[in-house]
Amino acid sequence: MIKNKTIFISGTPCTGKTTLATELASKLSNDGYDCKFIKINDFAIDNNLVEGEDPEKFYKVINIDKLDEYLNLELKDFFDNSDDLSDFCNKIAIVEGHLSHLCHGADKMIVLRLNPSVLEERLNARNYIESKVYENCEAESLAVCSVEAYDIYEEDTHEIDCTNKSIDELVNISLDIINGSSEFPVGNIDFMEWIINN
Repeated sequence: MIKNKTIFISGTPCTGKTTLATELASKLSNDGYDCKFIKINDFAIDNNLVEGEDPEKFYKVINIDKLDEYLNLELKDFFDNSDDLSDFCNKIAIVEGHLSHLCHGADKMIVLRLNPSVLEERLNARNYIESKVYENCEAESLAVCSVEAYDIYEEDTHEIDCTNKSIDELVNISLDIINGSSEFPVGNIDFMEWIINN
């Protein structure tokens, strides 16, 4: 039984965060959990935390300190307030997005990893500009999200290599991480070969 936990799912763009988080939230809701699903980018926009746009890289600049503060207030409100439904079931909060690993408050931090060669194909399919494709693949090779997540969450950070896994496999692995029956510690996935060859 999973009891009142907050799960963050992060990773390089196009690693499958939204797909996994959506399926995981659906599975937990169907199993009777009171599940709150927060997409961190939408949350930042809705709370006016965008401070501008990087003129070279074309991404939104988010105030991370305020994002952290607002997110934790939202989570506190979710867990502190109950209704007739939540009195009879456990609560699960799932926070998904590339910035989530820079925020505090997770019981388990899951970072999705993807072979950079596959990531490159996905980014190109989404019409990312060449420099952004390389930048994201380089970050994936260097495990940037995992390193940043580990700085905050240490042993509560888990990496999943989702390169050849189905969504059902990823959901089951995530559930094992959440309930503590499996661990996927940082450092067991090595994609450095891509950056050596590129």
